[in-house]
This record gives sequence, structure tokens and C-alpha cells, in this order.
Amino acid sequence: MCYASNAPFYAPYFFMTTQFVLRTDKKDGAGRCPVHLIAYFDGLRLKCATGEKCKPSEWNEGRQRFRGSFTGAEKANNFLELRAALVSEWWRTVRAAGGTPTMAGLKAALQPVVEAVVVVPVRRSITVLNDEHREALRARGYANHTLRQRKMLCSWLGNYERDRGELLDPTTYDLATHDRVLHYLRFDRNLAQNTVASFVRGLKVFLRWCREERGMSVPVELRKLQGKHADVLKMGLSAEDLAALTTAMLPAHLTRVRDVLLFCCYTGLRYSDVWALQPGNLHEWDGARVLRLVQTKPRTGVSIYLTEAAGAIIDRYAADGERALLLPVLANQVMNRHLKQVGKYAGLTAPVVLVERVAGQMVKKSVPKYELLTSHTARHTFATQSLLRGMPVEVLQKVMGHAKIQTTLIYAKVVEDLQHQTMRRIWEGHLGAAGSVETRAGQICAVKPTAA
Repeated sequence: MCYASNAPFYAPYFFMTTQFVLRTDKKDGAGRCPVHLIAYFDGLRLKCATGEKCKPSEWNEGRQRFRGSFTGAEKANNFLELRAALVSEWWRTVRAAGGTPTMAGLKAALQPVVEAVVVVPVRRSITVLNDEHREALRARGYANHTLRQRKMLCSWLGNYERDRGELLDPTTYDLATHDRVLHYLRFDRNLAQNTVASFVRGLKVFLRWCREERGMSVPVELRKLQGKHADVLKMGLSAEDLAALTTAMLPAHLTRVRDVLLFCCYTGLRYSDVWALQPGNLHEWDGARVLRLVQTKPRTGVSIYLTEAAGAIIDRYAADGERALLLPVLANQVMNRHLKQVGKYAGLTAPVVLVERVAGQMVKKSVPKYELLTSHTARHTFATQSLLRGMPVEVLQKVMGHAKIQTTLIYAKVVEDLQHQTMRRIWEGHLGAAGSVETRAGQICAVKPTAA
């Protein structure tokens, strides 16, 4: 029962009274005594401990309350008031039912059963969290190509949720869910094996961010998320191919595309770097010119010597007047589409066997070389042609801006001519003949693009 703050606590309530007493006879080692509740029911006396303790000097016996000197006195007194109110409510119920108060009933009244609160976990879609992840990366200054990869990852996951009707939550993402997602990407969306492998790599980065930076409980072991990369054809152009491109008669709108491709073949620049070239990247060096720039992807500085053929391409478009950019580079997708036409005009029709994994099956097909021509072909061409002409791998690494020499050595593995030359020289003592790569060493830089 509730009691007035300025009156003794002992008060009748329909033949029931409650009282709080300090049991000074049960003092502990710290000098504290337990506080007991005593309830009187028309001659019946029931007593139980409240769980509170204090020193005798901290207890007001007349008011049956804790003194102000007791730490937490206000909360402790409120606790006693609540005990009294619970006993009063219980007694009212017992009396209305015609029952008799018991010790078990009193203890039950003072320790009411608290209904379990069912916490419904809030599930969050991976797609929503991925947007948050991308914005965090943007704030940290990550490059645009990384942000585009995160966006593509979000698009694939969103398509899965929409098509399968299953919400993907990082806190419930397990291996079974992962297998369903991979099956969807590989067979429903017909994504290539390396595209799926890139998806898995990006997903692992995202889930690690959820776990380590957002404190989410991600059940799956990231090392078990498998996505195998397959070796793909890294096509580079031969000296004959380059000569055919430079002399091909092209429509005016394809000439610019061809020139940009050749410029990248002579410098090894990626599309993203040649697209952003400005006059400020040109510098004089020992009577010639060099390009100095910070690459977009690895953000490393490179210095590239401009051969006569590369310089001629820059000079051709410098004649257009004041330009913000050095070369007229089109959007990458548009350029790749036009490059197929350029290759067809140049007669790059030699068959190339293309091996792909489609829906889990190895599929081999023969396609003309021009169908595989892209802006990135130029970078492979520069690497392979440089190695064929004797450029040391360490120098090639610096020119291409590779952080690790192992990346550069990949090109050495695909230079088939270089392997055959070395083996023939070692086994047969052959030093090269007319028409060999050595006698054509100057061709790549000697030819100049022919205007349409």
C-alpha cells in the first residue's frame, strides 16, 4: 500500500496492515542489516525479506524509511512503497475471492511474473546497407571505379531480391543463401564465371565491413565464400595488326577512335587515363616529350616516353586549337563498339578460339579477332610488344604503373613468340631470320596513322 510521507507507515487497510522493520539482529560484516516487510491480516502475520540492506544509522525507524544519508535513498524508498502497494493489491484480490493469505501467495505477489518481451529483429536488406557502404567509401575518397563496382554489386543483389522474393540480410546470410545467389547469377542471369568471381570478391569486402565496422553478426565464414576466377584470353595485337590499323582507310568518325587506340598501344595507358589527359601532362625531356600523370586506378605516378608515332597523334589533334583534353576520346562503351568496326575495316579477321564457361559448361567458339578488340586490348599490346623488343620487365612495370612485378610477369607468360624464340635459340642456336620479331623491332613506332 502507498503511505503518506509525513505519517508512520503502520496503517490499517481493511484488516490488513504492512510494516517495514530493520533486523538489527542480523547484521553482516559491513554492519548492514536487512529490511523486512511484515503484513498483518486480521491476526495472521506474514513476514519476508525485501532484499534491501542498510546500517542502523541510515534507517528512520519512526517513518520506516531510509534516511537521506543512505546512498540512493529516494530509489530505495520508492522500492519499499511499491512493495507495500503490491501487497495491498494482492490482499484485495484474495479477499474478493474469499481466500486466505499465505506465505507463498505473499512471495508471489512481491515477485510478479513478468511477461516475456518478444524482440522481433529488424531485418535490413543488403541492398540498403550496400548503399550506406558505398557512401562511406565515397566519403573516404575511394576512386569512382570502386564506387561503380559497389553499385553493380547492389544491382545484382537487388535483382535477386526482386526476382526470388527473398530479402538478403547480412545477419542471416549463410552458405545456403550464398549458393542460391550464385545459382541465380550464373544460370538465371547468365553471368560469366569471372563476373561472378568479381561479385563474390566484392560481397566479401561488404560483409567484412558489416561485421567489423557496423558491429553486425554475420554468420558466414568469409573464407568459405568461393568464387573461382578463370584464365581468360588476353589478346594483344601483333606488329602486322598495328600496321594494318595505321594504313586502314576509315570513315572520319572512326579515324579518331583508331588514333586513340594506337596511342594507347604506344603508351600502355588505360582508357580512364587517356580519357583524362591534359596539356599539363606533356613535358620536355632530352629533346623529346614525355607524359607524366597519376594513374586513375592504382593512383601511382608514371612517366612515359612518347615515341615519334605517339607524338604525331597528339600533334594532329593539337592543331584543332585550344583543347581542355589532349585527345578526342569517346565514352568507353561507344569506343569499344566502334573499335569492332575499325578492326573489320583493317582486316583483323584471323580466327581466335574463345573459351567461355556458360551455365557451368565449357564452350569453345571461333570468332574473328576484330570482335575481341576493346580499348584495353591496347594495354596488352603495349606490354607484349615491349617485351618482344627486349624491354626489361622491371622497366615495363614502372611504365605501366604496376605495384607488383608479378602483375607485369603475367604479360611475359602470354607472349608466345617470346617463348618460342627463346626455346629455338637455346635448342637450335637460331639467332633470328628475316621476318622474325627482331627484324621487325622498329615497326610499332615507325608507322604513323594515315588520315582517312
